[in-house]
Amino acid sequence: MSNSNEKTLTLPKRHRKASLDAKKARAGYLFVLPFLIGILFVYLPILIDSITYSFSNFIIEINEQGTPERVLEFVGFDHYNYAFTTSPDFVGKLVSGLQNLIFEVPAIIIFSLFIAVVLNQKMLGRAVFRAIFFVPVIIATGIMESLGDNMATQATQSSVEAGGAAAESATQTDGAEQTGGAQIISMLDVQALFANMKVGQELVTYVVDLVNNIYNIINYSGVQMLIFLAGLQSISPQIYEACKIDGATGWETFWKVTFPMISPMILVNAVYTVIDSFTRTSNVTMTYISGEVGRNLGQGSAMYWIYFLSVILIIALVGAIMSSFIFYQRRD
Repeated sequence: MSNSNEKTLTLPKRHRKASLDAKKARAGYLFVLPFLIGILFVYLPILIDSITYSFSNFIIEINEQGTPERVLEFVGFDHYNYAFTTSPDFVGKLVSGLQNLIFEVPAIIIFSLFIAVVLNQKMLGRAVFRAIFFVPVIIATGIMESLGDNMATQATQSSVEAGGAAAESATQTDGAEQTGGAQIISMLDVQALFANMKVGQELVTYVVDLVNNIYNIINYSGVQMLIFLAGLQSISPQIYEACKIDGATGWETFWKVTFPMISPMILVNAVYTVIDSFTRTSNVTMTYISGEVGRNLGQGSAMYWIYFLSVILIIALVGAIMSSFIFYQRRD
């Protein structure tokens, strides 16, 4: 028997080193930290004020010093009722924004995926082509967009002044003048192409609008294209080699391997495109609500929150629909 008074030796505890996943998680939180600080100390107070304004009216009162000051008067859901029942254009603008969303999102996703697949191939000047497709994203942001709009406005005014007489005579001779995408439709004659095909008029209208809007689709596809490229490059080349050995065609490889592997990126791009479409300055709903804010801050704030909740609802709907088709690779 061992002596009960014998002392047992205790080894010092060794601190386990953090795993690679834990280190990545810490780095991720570190990168997100500035954004979280901005949310808490900058955006959150603004959101609270916006909610307060949507339920209140500004009234002018004379304080004890005899100077006028603005005071908030609680009015409940009056501004929300105004947006749905009294405002003549808000509901129409909101529906128009939703229609544009249904048109733009599939077109942008399909186009950016197609370009990403093409640019992912090994070819000469691949980096240059990637930069070319991403240039519109840089041009369409911030001060560059303002400069571009000013230059386009000045160029339009100059062309109108210089060619006013010619345009007027052309209008009298040829009827309505066709510009931009209408000229593309005139050249391709999409409607005549579908005339003998037994398809619905809705499909013809969608294709025509798609061709007319091809310039904007290219401009709005830069970020989505980069996300798809990142997803394509994360697919192991060994999977494609196995497909070649099994005799799979390129078409089969795309639908059986590439498409499922980048399906999470499709969901990410769909959510991003929905948000980008709703928050774009050219959006008809955003333009209308901005004008309402200038006239009545309370009514405009209520419209903004209705618009925000509509965006959240659509994002949740898109996520719920696409989540059933998403393939996540297991990493054991």
